[in-house]
Formats: sequence, structure tokens, C-alpha cells
Amino acid sequence: MKLCIAGAGAIGCTLAALLAKAGNTVNVLARGATLDALQTNGIALKDLEGQHRINVVAKQNAEEFGVQDVIFLCTKTTALEAIAEKVQPMIGEHTIIVPMVNGLPWWYFQGIDNPNNQSIERLDPTGKLAQLLPAKHIIGCVTFMTAFRKAPADVVSENPHLLILGEINNDLSDRLQQLREVLEAADIEARAVDNIRDQIWTKVAANLTSNPLSVVTKGTLEQLYADPRVSPLVRHILDEVLLTAAAYSARIRFNPLQIMEMGAGMGNIQTSMLQDFLAGQRLELDAIGYSVIELAEKVGIEMPHTKQVLDMTAFISEQSLNAK
Repeated sequence: MKLCIAGAGAIGCTLAALLAKAGNTVNVLARGATLDALQTNGIALKDLEGQHRINVVAKQNAEEFGVQDVIFLCTKTTALEAIAEKVQPMIGEHTIIVPMVNGLPWWYFQGIDNPNNQSIERLDPTGKLAQLLPAKHIIGCVTFMTAFRKAPADVVSENPHLLILGEINNDLSDRLQQLREVLEAADIEARAVDNIRDQIWTKVAANLTSNPLSVVTKGTLEQLYADPRVSPLVRHILDEVLLTAAAYSARIRFNPLQIMEMGAGMGNIQTSMLQDFLAGQRLELDAIGYSVIELAEKVGIEMPHTKQVLDMTAFISEQSLNAK
């Protein structure tokens, strides 16, 4: 299979390295210092098995790769439209596109019965993503991989890797199984499911209860979920998210107490959103937060605690970016 990683950040480089280490020819769409590093030295990956140096094919222009069998979109949602435009020359009739993005996806209402033609305005206000990345190409993905970048194309990922995959029409298709097998052969635990939206809501519950509040408090996951001065607010947000998920018939595997305990058990770890804030990057507040509020409003549910924390986070982020 012709495999392309579009976006060479920490997760993109980790995925590219694992796939290439398994013997696949992996194309990486990159730019700037990361492109230079990839072309000169390949990817340096430190994982549970040790230190690896893995070569990939890296280019800046998608035209040079041609049509691909699978394109993994490994970028922040704030850059998704830009990367969607860049990958157009690689999309053929049967190309699979796997968006490895945080939060609710723009395709949430596609592929299923949608009599009112609903969409999530926060994520695709002009419909451009739906146009650039047609639903027939999409396989949904919930990413449980952690990694951080020491330098361009130099990444550390020392936790087990898990990807949950599902067709957006909930079909357990042949192409879904084939994709799962490719990932499993690369030592990535890949689960093919017929309820990808349930899996998305499970991760949304974890992200929305921790990420924005971590920017406000600068607290770790353990502090957010266990400190009695903060955890009651986390629980209020969690209850609002779970009520909204239930309104959309989502089935979340864990009860509220289990989610709180799992969060506290993550230990002294900064959320990815706090890391982005400290690095001076734009935050994924629409995908992780405001899109959920939009869905809640569609069914008449209020999320006052969630909205207040999101608004505070947006204010803090705006002040910080303006100061730079």
C-alpha cells in the first residue's frame, strides 16, 4: 500500500516511523526545518523498544507523491483546512483518508441518517472540509498515542499505541479490516469498531474535562481530577458532556466516577492543550469544546460550567498570543 503521513509533528513522525519500521514505504508531507531533517537524517524515534533511526520519503509538494492508498492527516484542527488543500493531488477514487484529529470531527453527521442535513458550523462553517475531503474517503479514528517532539523529526513516544478505527457509516468494511491489519503489523494496537462516534465521545469527555481547565489553572491531570479545590468543577463539566453525549445516543463505556479516577491516575502530566499554550500555539478550542456546546444547543441542553471555562481559556490564549 502507498501510505502518506500529512503533518510531521510528534504523532505524525511516530506513526510514520512505526509504519516504515514494519517495512512499508512511507511518504511524509512536511515543510521547513522538519522537511530538512527528514530528508537528511530520517526520523529519530525513542519508544518502549529503544532508540530507532528510520528513513522515510519526505517532500513538500504532494504532486510528487501521486495518488496514495491511505492518507493519515496528522495535524491540529486549526491547520486542517490548509492540509486538506495540500493533499488534493494524492486523493484518488479509492484513497482512504484517516483524520487523526482531536475533538468532534467535521464529518460527525455524514455517513448516517441526517434528515435535517445537520452539520457542525464551528468546525466547517463554509463546508470546505466536506468538499475537499468527501465522506466516501473517510475512516474515522480516535487516537490514543502520546508523543512529544524534542526537535524536528526527533520524537519520543514511550507509551503503548492504540488507534480505534471505524467507518463513518458504521460498516465493518473490508477496507477497514485491511487498514487495521497494516497498523497491527506495525506494532500499533488497532481496533475496528462499528460505533466510532461512541469512541469519539469517550475521548471528548476526557479532553473537555481537562484540556481547557489546564490552561486556566496550569494544573496537571492528577491535580485537575483529584484536588478537591478543582475536581468539583471538573465533575460539573463531565456531567454536562455526558448529558450531551446521551442526547446523541452515544454509549460511553465508563461511568463518571471511573472517568474521574482514570484522570487522576494519569499522574503528573500536562495536557496537550497546556503544552500548546506554553509553546505559543493556537488552541483547538472549537474541536474540543465549542463544537460540543453547539451540539448541546441543538437539543436544548445548557453547558454553563463548560462554556465559562472555555471562554476563560479563549481569553487567556488571546491575551498571550497578542502579547507576542
